[in-house]
Amino acid sequence: MLKKFHMLTAAAALGLAAFTNTAASQDQEWKVAFFASSAQNGFNQAVYEGIKNKAQELGNVETAIYDGQFDAAQQYSQIEDVLASGEFDGFIVVPNDTVGIAGVVEMVAETGKPLATALFPIGSDLSQLEPQVPGVTTTVAGPPADGARKQAEDVVEYCADKNPCNVVIIVGQRIFPFDNLRYEAYREVLDQHDNIEVVATGEGNYDPDKSLTAMQDILQANSNVDVVLTNADQHLIGVEIALEAAGYDVPEVYLSGGGAASVAVNAIREGRWDVTLAHFPVSMGEYALDAVVQALKGETPPSVINMDEVGPVPPLVNAKVLEEHPDFEGEWAQ
Repeated sequence: MLKKFHMLTAAAALGLAAFTNTAASQDQEWKVAFFASSAQNGFNQAVYEGIKNKAQELGNVETAIYDGQFDAAQQYSQIEDVLASGEFDGFIVVPNDTVGIAGVVEMVAETGKPLATALFPIGSDLSQLEPQVPGVTTTVAGPPADGARKQAEDVVEYCADKNPCNVVIIVGQRIFPFDNLRYEAYREVLDQHDNIEVVATGEGNYDPDKSLTAMQDILQANSNVDVVLTNADQHLIGVEIALEAAGYDVPEVYLSGGGAASVAVNAIREGRWDVTLAHFPVSMGEYALDAVVQALKGETPPSVINMDEVGPVPPLVNAKVLEEHPDFEGEWAQ
């Protein structure tokens, strides 16, 4: 009888320990740092909005944002310094240099702290969403080359009855690996068609004013533009102003943007723009923080969250898609 009592007591103790550990995990408070490629950029701000939304929902996570200023060296140093401080338990990054950042991500791996990358995978192969570098817990992104090919194939369809079909390409900065990848994906598709002529390439640096200047310069040298293909809706804001100033009837030019910002969604509904490659930054931030917290709790988060598959609308958003999804407004302003 005494032996049975001791067994029951031990079992009760084990149950209490398990309950205590679970409660401790639930009550644990964590700090997560978000390293934006640029804190002034609307897309990054929307990612951080998602991070804060999820933190508020969880109730036990404190967050902070760091401004990478579209500078790869700056962002690398920020992560290095924050890691050395020991102040934060987890990390989320929108990388400026998806290859060069690998060194500091491996430093994170040595500490065992989780890190989620958003918008782009980290590593030499941007088509591979599965983590390539030790230290990446979860990749929250869509394959960038796949999206660029979808955009270019859509342009090919538009240009089918035009010969020549004069196309302007505007990317952020060719020095960025992800922008160069998109540019090469555009050309891979467009260059297969003899009726399509890429008359100019500009860099908008994800800024309407810089895009306006770039498009003005392009229009001075090219009097007949049929299509503007770009990876960012911010670029099209400046492009539209430049086209209007040059005397173009804007709806007659095929405008393809990237991001599905609310400004693009409204412009497509109004018939001024034609299509945008959708990104969902608020959702992206929510998924990223959730993955980091899962890892902090000792759970196993998904290694990949493909935003092309979990987004609220199809990746390529045009007037037909918006008609089918009348409540979709976009997850960020611009």
